[in-house]
Amino acid sequence: MRSEGDRGGPGGGPAPALQTPLWRAIAVYRIAALIYVAVLVIRNIGHDARPMLAWPVLAVTAGWTVVTTYAYADPRRRRPPLLVADLVITMAVMAASIVVVGRPGLEAGRPTLAVAWHVAPVLAWAVWGGRRWGVATALLMGATDLTVRAHYDQSAFTGAVLMLLAAFAVGYLVRLAEDAQERLQRAIETEAATRERERLARDIHDGVLQVLALVKRRGAGLPGEAGELARLAGEQEAALRALVVGNAAALVDTAADTDLMGLLGAYASPTVSIAGPAGAVRLPAGTAREMAAATAAALDNVARHCAPGTPVWVLVEDEPDEVTVSVRDDGCGMPAERLGEAAGQGRLGVAQSIRGRIADLGGTVRITSAPDQGTEVEMSVPRSSATMERPATASARSGRGESR
Repeated sequence: MRSEGDRGGPGGGPAPALQTPLWRAIAVYRIAALIYVAVLVIRNIGHDARPMLAWPVLAVTAGWTVVTTYAYADPRRRRPPLLVADLVITMAVMAASIVVVGRPGLEAGRPTLAVAWHVAPVLAWAVWGGRRWGVATALLMGATDLTVRAHYDQSAFTGAVLMLLAAFAVGYLVRLAEDAQERLQRAIETEAATRERERLARDIHDGVLQVLALVKRRGAGLPGEAGELARLAGEQEAALRALVVGNAAALVDTAADTDLMGLLGAYASPTVSIAGPAGAVRLPAGTAREMAAATAAALDNVARHCAPGTPVWVLVEDEPDEVTVSVRDDGCGMPAERLGEAAGQGRLGVAQSIRGRIADLGGTVRITSAPDQGTEVEMSVPRSSATMERPATASARSGRGESR
């Protein structure tokens, strides 16, 4: 697995379209360096220890330049075998300087037969593998250069350092190219998703929402199943409209803090009224999601244990030190001992879905109820609370269909 600084490599670097200019630049550099090598060979031919051997080495250098120019142009060939061969042949050309130029000439400061040509494979490794591979090959090539020169003065070290800096810079450029590609891809996907969402919103508004609203209006006040159908249509219209305008997107908010009112807005319906501050109620994302889930559990209890159409009021109070959410209904209510009996029988809807969640947040729950007088669930959490996950109970609390 590649780290942050080594994000290229086999199949993991920038797309070929972004790599192409870099590989072309390396090819141009290699050709220019070859011309410089040829000029120096011709100029120094009379000073070499074995001048006749310089021509075969120059021919190998020229031939390999042609091979790599065409090979690296094809993304399918940019693989370790070619890169390793490039490195080995370049090191062999440098090592041949010991025989051709001679050890005395090299120690006197004469350039190797590769001169600047040996930087090309280092750049190739940096483009293919990122900074780490580029730096590694630069160190290897620099060590070879110093070994062949057999002298360690300032000029010798300067060439190695410049090659090292070039490898680091090119590798960093590869990383920037990959980041740019990823950001561009995300932007394209986001734009496509936004356009699709807008198109679906128009289609839903022009079709489904209007039909649901019509059913709600025509069936309002009718007795029997027709009235129940109208009520259900109204609830679905409200839920679908909230989804279209984006309230449901808040359910997956992973920011540092989240608007609790945005999360609770998804539960609004003809029978559920939500009231709270005019502005946003900001809480840590985990805290807000757990508060919304506990509220959903309370609303689910109303739907299961009260008559259809029972009105419910959700009130959010934003205090400096804590946030309180109250869920009150005008349903059938329950005796005070009902919760204890339910817990004893293993029905943990309130105990886990509501009390457990709020307790994990460091908050409190107060439930007030009486037969035929409705029920009020008041949940308070401190603003500094942080969600403490309990893997063993998380799945149990996620179900909203538990009994009181």
